[in-house]
Amino acid sequence: MRFGAAEYGGRRMLSLVPVWLGVSLLAFSLANLAPGDPAEIILQRQAGEPPTAEAVEQLRREMGLDAPFAVRYGRWLGGAVRGDFGTSYSSGQPVFRTLAERLPATLQLASGALLLGLLIAIPLGVVAAVNRGNAPDHLSRLIALIGTSTPSFVLGYLLILLFAVSLHMLPVTGSGGWRYLVLPVMTLGLAEAAALTRLTRTSMLEVLGEDYVRTARAKGLPRRVVIMRHALRNALNPVATLAGVRFGRLLGGAVIIENVFARAGIGTTIVNAIHDRDYPMIQGFILFMGTVFVTVNLLVDLSYVWLDPRLRLIEPAERPSVAT
Repeated sequence: MRFGAAEYGGRRMLSLVPVWLGVSLLAFSLANLAPGDPAEIILQRQAGEPPTAEAVEQLRREMGLDAPFAVRYGRWLGGAVRGDFGTSYSSGQPVFRTLAERLPATLQLASGALLLGLLIAIPLGVVAAVNRGNAPDHLSRLIALIGTSTPSFVLGYLLILLFAVSLHMLPVTGSGGWRYLVLPVMTLGLAEAAALTRLTRTSMLEVLGEDYVRTARAKGLPRRVVIMRHALRNALNPVATLAGVRFGRLLGGAVIIENVFARAGIGTTIVNAIHDRDYPMIQGFILFMGTVFVTVNLLVDLSYVWLDPRLRLIEPAERPSVAT
């Protein structure tokens, strides 16, 4: 019995609940296992000198830090379900509000980088697979190898030297119009293109050897139709999976690039929180990014049905068995 995408999506969402709980436990545990007492750090920052033990204990009681670990985790998790990740130690603002305000800048950067990577990787990977063993294939593999081996911050400084220092074409730091977004997007997008190109090439080579592709060629279909309609669409499944994973990685890993280009995104916020030992901000960031990551992967799973028409959502109990 087949079931629709809505029911399949509901099942996938239920299966992600344990993952989300695991991420929340990890986020809360890491923040609480970190060295240093938040109450002592706050009092020392306010007074400029080491606080007394009595003052530390009083603040710990006010902040609820004297409760057992399980009780504090339960309180924090209950608030997180309602969208309350606590209050930042450094700014005094709600953590969720701060992250939500900084998310658009990071989303803009990550989306632009992933789009640029796909626009480069898919054509380059297809050309490399179709021309296997020839000059285009060797060139694309060399480009992918260089892109994978170059750290993003090194590539960022090279682009700054070229487009900002030498050519004076683009600004380096700050946020504003599209010109401020070009260099950071190029820095992240070129690195993503390298990994996606290699996977696109590998997936295309595998699909081009399938029987249905050979059949399409034997029918006399134009080469472009065989490649684009019969091969590429079926080769995009692993590419979509990696793109979803890389998008989540971009959201959480744009820390270095946002600091290099002085962009006011989540990356700079979490770096400042680490320096200030702002534990609510750190654990809120981990849970927030974990939620975004599992949501993106859910959307990727749902996209398989559209990308590959061979896939059918059939109940496991009703799948035909193989006769032995």
